[in-house]
Amino acid sequence: MKGILLAGGHGTRLRPLTYIGNKHMLPVANKPIISYGLEYLRKAGISEIATILGPMKEGVEKFLGDGSKFGVNITYIDQPDPKGIAHAISLAEDFIGGDSFVVYLGDNILKGGIKEYVKKFQNEKEIDEILLLYRIQNVSLARRFGIAEIKNNKVIKVIEKPKEPTSDLTMPGVYFFRPIIFDAIKELKQSDRGELEITESIQKLIDWGCKVVPEVIDGWWKDTGLPEDILDANRLVLDEIKADVKGVMDDSVIRGRVIIGENSMISNSMLKGPSIIGDNCTVSNAYIGPYTSVGNDCAIENTEVEDSIIMEHAKITSSGRIVDSLIGESAVIKTGDALPKGKRLIIGASSQVIL
Repeated sequence: MKGILLAGGHGTRLRPLTYIGNKHMLPVANKPIISYGLEYLRKAGISEIATILGPMKEGVEKFLGDGSKFGVNITYIDQPDPKGIAHAISLAEDFIGGDSFVVYLGDNILKGGIKEYVKKFQNEKEIDEILLLYRIQNVSLARRFGIAEIKNNKVIKVIEKPKEPTSDLTMPGVYFFRPIIFDAIKELKQSDRGELEITESIQKLIDWGCKVVPEVIDGWWKDTGLPEDILDANRLVLDEIKADVKGVMDDSVIRGRVIIGENSMISNSMLKGPSIIGDNCTVSNAYIGPYTSVGNDCAIENTEVEDSIIMEHAKITSSGRIVDSLIGESAVIKTGDALPKGKRLIIGASSQVIL
């Protein structure tokens, strides 16, 4: 089998963090989101992977390279305009050839990966598609995703972002296809959103009598399309870490499972897990609370941080208590000493500030 890893889209719901970078490079537990999908593909034995890139390519090619450092081979395919998932898949037809393949949306994270589903798809040749599904607790949230209706262990209907969901089974963005899917995509017309919808191509397979089999995943799943989703994913991943302290501790206390990277210095501070601090960081007179990820080369002083993601090269000084926050790469947060006191803000478009 081959793999298609989707890394396109503009990430408008994550602005201003995505104005100058690809959303798939945002970190969860100090790893780019896209690295999770790549790891799941590799662990499932898939080594030939096409990465579909949109206009915002920044960082992806540099991070993934040719794939050799991850034990895979990566081919890059451009999707200049965001015309939908089905359109992105169609661009990889020559790469796939006559092989079966798995499509993985690069901004999704699944507990447990996809290895068991790959094995089933390889072994049961009569299956035309395996559609991964996730049972959502709040059915109203299904309006954000595609949903599926199933009967007698077959998918009988799929709908993209329904106004009135008729099922609690959402589509997490992992699809297992035979090459016949390319024939279905060729018959699609653009939707009202100006896209070739993946749900419509799957529905064509169903209408043609193809065997589309549902697999409801047992573990958690997170689509990281919104800032709160990224923080949720960070919590879920950190919940499973093991303690690993490589940095230097000076008059500091650790409680719980904490990872501290190489050449990091923690002085006169308290760290509570689960949390992670990257390499070459300095933390002094600070409190790093649970569910916090601090990227490489950060400096945090006289500040409390909890349930937040601090990206690489950020510097935070005397900034009180920071919670439920996403702090971008190379950001600087500090308290001014000048009088009269006031808040001085430089805020990008589509930003959200809570003071």
